Amino acid sequence: MNDPLIYVGIIQEQPVMSFSLLNTYKLKGKEVAPGNYRVELSEGHILFNGEKLDEITFESDNLHRDSFELKDVIIGVNFHWERRENQRFQGGLKFIAEKGGITAINITSLEDYLKSVISSEMSATSSEELLKAHAIISRSWLLAQIQKNKDIAGDYQTSFTSPTEIVRWYDREDHSLFDVCADDHCQRYQGITRQSTPLVSAAVDQTCGRVITYGHAICDARFSKCCGGIMETFENVWEPITHPYLQGKADNAGNAPLPDLTMEENADEWIRSSPPAFCNTQDAAILRQVLNDYDRETADFYRWKVIYSQEELSSLIWERSGIDYGEIIALEPLERGTSGRIIRLKIIGTERVMTIGKELEIRRTLSRSHLYSSAFVVDAGEENEDGIPQQFTLTGAGWGHGVGLCQIGAAMMAEKGYRYEEILHHYFPGSQIDKKY
Repeated sequence: MNDPLIYVGIIQEQPVMSFSLLNTYKLKGKEVAPGNYRVELSEGHILFNGEKLDEITFESDNLHRDSFELKDVIIGVNFHWERRENQRFQGGLKFIAEKGGITAINITSLEDYLKSVISSEMSATSSEELLKAHAIISRSWLLAQIQKNKDIAGDYQTSFTSPTEIVRWYDREDHSLFDVCADDHCQRYQGITRQSTPLVSAAVDQTCGRVITYGHAICDARFSKCCGGIMETFENVWEPITHPYLQGKADNAGNAPLPDLTMEENADEWIRSSPPAFCNTQDAAILRQVLNDYDRETADFYRWKVIYSQEELSSLIWERSGIDYGEIIALEPLERGTSGRIIRLKIIGTERVMTIGKELEIRRTLSRSHLYSSAFVVDAGEENEDGIPQQFTLTGAGWGHGVGLCQIGAAMMAEKGYRYEEILHHYFPGSQIDKKY
C-alpha cells in the first residue's frame, strides 16, 4: 500500500467561491495559468469562464508542489471562535455542484494532509513525542473512516426520534462525496495556511504509514481537547458499537478504581471537584503546545461554569432546537457515561417535555456554539411566584467528547517524559502499533 490520495471537503455548499491558482494546473487536459478565478452556482451547475459543468477538477502534476488559495474559508464552524480566513492548500482542487451550492475539495496525499492536521489541531511547536503520537492517531482515524464509509455504504442510522425523545449522534453521515471535512467535525485541516515546522514534518515522516490496530483492524482513534479527568466510552457518544480500546479510563498514571460517574451523586461530586489528572493543568507552556491562538480564547476547560437567565435559556433552546418548551422548569440528567457526560437529558418546560441526546446534541442545544462538554451539573436559581427558576448555572468538566486521546493530557505526558508509544497505550489500551505502508 502506498501513501494514498484523499479527498478533503474544504468549503461546503456555497453559491459563489473565489480562489487563486498559485501554479499552472490542468482542466480537462488544458493548462490553466496562475491567477484569480471564480465559480458560481447557476441552474444547478457550476459556471466557470462562461461554461456550465457538474464538476470541475484542476489537476496537479506535482501534488507536493502545486498550491491554490480559497477565499473566505469558515473555520470553527458553529464554535465560539468561528471566523473566516483565506487558506492555501497543496495538491489538486475539485468543485462539485450540490443542491445547496458548490463544494470545494482538496485532493492531496495522506502524509501531506497529516502535516497540516498536526499543525492545525495544535501548535506546531509541540513536543516531539506528542507530535508523533498525534500523527499516528490522525492517520489511524482517517484510514478507519475511509474503510467505514465503504462498509456502511449509505446504510447508517444516526438518530432515534419519538414524540417524547430525540437522540442523535454526528459522525460519518455528513460526508458521502469526500473522505473527510476540514473542520473540527472531523479533523481540523487548514492546508499550508499555518506553515508546518521541521519538527512536525519529521514527526510525520518518522511515523510514515504507522497506525494503531486492535485485532488486526485499524483503530477508530478518536481524540478531544480535554477529557476532564476520565475518558468517555465510544458507544455513549456515537453508534452502539463496542471498541475495547475506547472505554472509560482515568487520565492518570495510577491504578485506583474509577468512581462510578453513571450515578448522579458521584458525578455531581466529581464535576464540582478538581481531581488530579494529566489534563488538569494551567501550565501555559503546556497549553501553548496544544492550543492555537483562537483555542486559547477558551480560558477554562478542565472545570468550567456557564450561567443563563430564564429568558436566555428558554430562547436559546427554542432557537437551537426549533422546539418551543415555553419557560424552562428543569434540566434533568437521565443517563450519564463513564466520564460523567450526560447521554440523555430531559428538558422540562411549561409547554413541552422532551428527552434529548447524545452528548453533541445536548451541547448544541444548550449553547449558541457548542457547550464545552455534556459533563455538567445544573443548579437552578430563585423561583418566581409561579415556581419557575429565573436562573440556571451549569458547572462542567472537560472540553469535547472525551473519547480516546486527551490532547492536553497527552501534552502533559510528553512533558513528563513519556514516549509516544506509552502515550498511545495509555489512551488506547490493548492497541498495538503497526506499519501499513
